[in-house]
Amino acid sequence: MTVHFVGAGPGAADLLTVRAIRLLASADVVLYPGTYLDPDVLAHCGPQATLVDTQALDLDQITAHLVDGSRAGQEVVRLTSGDPSLYSALHEQTKRLDAAGVSWQVTPGVPAYAAAAARIGNELTVPLVAQSVVLTRTQARSTPMGAGESLTDFAATGATLVLHLAITRTRALMEELEPVVGGDCPVVVVYRASQPGELVLRGTVDTIAARVEEAGLRQAAVVLVGRALAESGERAGGESYLYSSERDRRVKGLGEQAAGAVQAGHTRMDE
Repeated sequence: MTVHFVGAGPGAADLLTVRAIRLLASADVVLYPGTYLDPDVLAHCGPQATLVDTQALDLDQITAHLVDGSRAGQEVVRLTSGDPSLYSALHEQTKRLDAAGVSWQVTPGVPAYAAAAARIGNELTVPLVAQSVVLTRTQARSTPMGAGESLTDFAATGATLVLHLAITRTRALMEELEPVVGGDCPVVVVYRASQPGELVLRGTVDTIAARVEEAGLRQAAVVLVGRALAESGERAGGESYLYSSERDRRVKGLGEQAAGAVQAGHTRMDE
């Protein structure tokens, strides 16, 4: 049987994909990250499902559940918070499944940073302000960062920074970033984006650490840093050329070509 790695989205039960809901409804075994997941997400599971909270399990124990379930002919879903493409240990788990001869597939989910941006109503890429987004984390008691992945080097590009797994080091990180981006650079922290306990903290590089410490945040938060995060009354930047009235639109786009082909097909059938 195939093991399905499924993005559970940022935590809200109604922010899963249709495919994810279908897989959960038919699963015999569901492994889920209890630390980050709103329990309402598990309401999509069928009554036959055995639910396994992975927050107290190591990687080998998690893999054992996946392999045993698959070999027993059961439908197995491994839920990940957000999207499996980011910090989900997908690489480590699938490597072990390959070695065990177990097939697997991945179903994407809504990433937490996207839910955070939606919550505050900000586009992370703003013309003439920031056209790139860096998704990264910091290194403390975790796997070392790769060579060249310096936070200050990323910040120097002017890209909007999305910091995962960093909330407990907010003060140190802001002190590191301040000489590069400036103390007045906007920062937004979103805790449990889209979930019932959601909390949004706005500030700047100089002020956000105090707000995070006052709120007592220790996990399940993303930190967004960059000029694109300015609040509506303070937003600068230009407008996208893609939608400009000055842009030459004489060349048909794919949508227009497809519509023309459909219309020609209708005409032939009418004849």
